Amino acid sequence: MIPFNVPPVVGTETKYIQKAIENHKISGDGEFTKKCTEWLEEKYNPSKALLTTSGTSALEMAAILCEIKPGDEVILPSFTFCSTANCFVQRGATLVFVDVRKDTMNIDEKKIEKAITPKTKVICVVHYAGVACEMDEIMEIARKHRILVVEDAAQAICSSYKGRPLGTIGDFGCLSFHETKNFSMGEGGAIIINHDKDFNMAEIIREKGTDRSLFFRGIVDKYTWREYGSSYLPSDMNAAYLWAQLEQADKLQNFRMSVWKKYDDSFKEIAKAGKVVLPFVPAECVHNAHMYYLITKNFSERTELIKFLKEREISAVFHYIPLHSAPAGIKFGRFDGKDEVTTEYSERLVRLPFYYGLSESDQNKVIEAVLDFYSKP
Repeated sequence: MIPFNVPPVVGTETKYIQKAIENHKISGDGEFTKKCTEWLEEKYNPSKALLTTSGTSALEMAAILCEIKPGDEVILPSFTFCSTANCFVQRGATLVFVDVRKDTMNIDEKKIEKAITPKTKVICVVHYAGVACEMDEIMEIARKHRILVVEDAAQAICSSYKGRPLGTIGDFGCLSFHETKNFSMGEGGAIIINHDKDFNMAEIIREKGTDRSLFFRGIVDKYTWREYGSSYLPSDMNAAYLWAQLEQADKLQNFRMSVWKKYDDSFKEIAKAGKVVLPFVPAECVHNAHMYYLITKNFSERTELIKFLKEREISAVFHYIPLHSAPAGIKFGRFDGKDEVTTEYSERLVRLPFYYGLSESDQNKVIEAVLDFYSKP
């Protein structure tokens, strides 16, 4: 069976984990946490970055930094993972879901302003498949209404919009280093902080609500409990695993891009024939080859395609069940306007095997199987 995903491995992970153990510093903020942070801050300059235990915890930190309170409303797409919503629900907010665009599966910027009420505190955008939302228009709306913007860039490391790295355009950006992402530390993430005024508080929240980071830098002579916080600081062993990949980031990204392009070139004919819809990348966006998906004719065809691929020993999967239709989504939120795209397209989307190290022969098997399926009368 060709798996849908294999976590990235470049070969130096074990060596670096062993070094973290030998350093007698396996908790957070050791040598490898610092190396990863420096890499991120160079990539996201002049923003600041903090490594976290997950993309989810980065989002939770963002919600706290946005000072979300019970009764506040947060606008977000329904086509996303539950972590995007949970972080705000945890703070007592009401979720206001809006529809997505057909071309990118990103939040439809044309439908955001209508969803704004006096209670709206945050717009949370999700850069699906590493392709940017229409950030200029979204930021214009947010600033007009004095609303904060959180970028869920879990899938979007190394992606950009008009030359700006995703995660640096809103007030906060949230990355993921889960095993399914371009670079992995098993479970992990990072928060990108785009205003200097928020950095000290972010450090306090990340260190259980204490000013421990300031103490270690010699700024205070003792540390104490300052604010609400939690344990959002990852182990240095996890950071060691991640550092091995960040060190070879270009190699991993070049490989992923070559696979993405091969898929895309191979399926252009069936797309021209109207049999499938391929991923769309707007001209102002640079994507990161996070995934490759097809939009099938309907739900039934998607089911048949996944079954056909499984019979060929190829694992393909669908993606999110829209949050507004889930029990928790109904409990904690509402859908603003009409659901014209979200549900229909979520039922048509299928993701193909895609990971660093996917062999050329397996790439060819996937391509051949998809083309065989669509060659049937």
